[in-house]
Amino acid sequence: MARVEIYTKMTCGFCHAAKRLLKAKGVSFEETDILLKPKKRPEMIQRANGRSTVPQIFIDGKHVGGFDDLAAAESNGKLDKMLAS
Repeated sequence: MARVEIYTKMTCGFCHAAKRLLKAKGVSFEETDILLKPKKRPEMIQRANGRSTVPQIFIDGKHVGGFDDLAAAESNGKLDKMLAS
């Protein structure tokens, strides 16, 4: 199974939705809450090519995007392929 990383904020509804989707698929992930670890925010922005909103999701180090991008990958069948790598 692929390594999944997700940058979140505890107050973010889209973050909770992304985590629910991943959990429903049985995917474990490493979560970094940028409210609890604010020094990680610049790292997230750099890795996400300037995006500063959460969630920001990475699969095997490749930037997927936010929740909308994750949901789109799920609906068009690409997410399973990304997770199988």
